[in-house]
Amino acid sequence: MKFATLIDSTVIVAVIAFTSGIASAQPLPTNNDFNAGATTTVSSKTLPTNSSNDSYLKPFNLVSLAYQGGLKQQGIPSGGTLIFERQNKNITAEDLVKAAVKANKLPTGILDDQSYISSVKSELTSLSRNFTY
Repeated sequence: MKFATLIDSTVIVAVIAFTSGIASAQPLPTNNDFNAGATTTVSSKTLPTNSSNDSYLKPFNLVSLAYQGGLKQQGIPSGGTLIFERQNKNITAEDLVKAAVKANKLPTGILDDQSYISSVKSELTSLSRNFTY
């Protein structure tokens, strides 16, 4: 095994280990939650470009969530299969964002935030750049 590949693999494992809590991120409240007397309010605004709002998954965390299998129920493969599908252009950043919205990990308005989608695309590219088949 090449030394560079070993280092890349070690970094990926470390990133996954440090982000293991992402898969258990709390879903956003639904309308049913509000009808049941929940007191939380949700803004319909999209994520601003320079937002520091921690209630949204950061693009890196979204890609990590997908890599760890947190979006499998929404049709997004995990691990090496995710990377392979990304390299073959079968999975896009938009696909990940749509799946996260469907899983209630992101608000619907984020689908219109091209800055967020572009950041997810960059994270996906960085992830798949470390692997070659």
